[in-house]
Amino acid sequence: MVTQAIIPLAGLGTRLLPLSSVIPKELLPINGKPNLEYIMDECVQAGIKEFILVVPKNRPSIKKYFFNDNFYKKIIKKKKNDKRLKEVFKRIKKFQKMIKFVYQNKPEGTGHAVLQCQKYLKGTHFLMLLADDLIVKKNCSKEMISLHKKTKGSVIATRKVERKTLSRWGILGFKNKTKNSFLINQVIEKPKLSEAPSNYAIIGRYILPKKILSVLKNQSRGKGGEIHITDAIKTLVQRNEKFYGNIFQGKYIDCGTLDGFVKSGLTISKYL
Repeated sequence: MVTQAIIPLAGLGTRLLPLSSVIPKELLPINGKPNLEYIMDECVQAGIKEFILVVPKNRPSIKKYFFNDNFYKKIIKKKKNDKRLKEVFKRIKKFQKMIKFVYQNKPEGTGHAVLQCQKYLKGTHFLMLLADDLIVKKNCSKEMISLHKKTKGSVIATRKVERKTLSRWGILGFKNKTKNSFLINQVIEKPKLSEAPSNYAIIGRYILPKKILSVLKNQSRGKGGEIHITDAIKTLVQRNEKFYGNIFQGKYIDCGTLDGFVKSGLTISKYL
């Protein structure tokens, strides 16, 4: 049973400058709600009971966003008839008992972020979501957990991308493809067009086995001096660990770029 979700939030958000110089990219509002909350709502609807948020110690705003009770209580006391304020406070407060914070003081990769969470991980598998990637209309995490229950394997969210963009993505090779899934037999990070085994790209949703921790502990740092989760997944696939691609049915929104963020509000209002 997958009941825990890790969300790495220690990135610098340089692609969203100048906006992210003032507000962490995960808290930038999309139709009145930050993309982080959209992702957490997706998880709750899929059955997640606990979130492990990986943040830098010098960025208290994410913690303050969820634990700012005194501020809301004072405002609500002054504006007793403001139903919207009460609903906002109720909406945020529901997450408080579900959140644990761990610290990654500088961006050292998604693999390093997972290692910081090891003392809190309980089951055989956990969900990891990247805050840049929103998927709306259909619940991707729910689809992935359903596939995990069916196969007992690990799961990566995936979708087709244009062949000319393959060098921007982690790309999956596969066999035994069905309408909505396949068994992964290859993982290549940002391949040349001639080396790409398919045009199915990794999107920021993963159900990972707890055993990936032992791989990460012994893994050499990769590009940028970081510990990448993709390298650990590649190692496990080579060891015949079962990983499946979930060809998700929802609408993908890349909120990690300025152009994508600007368009996200229109897209979300269309589908939600």
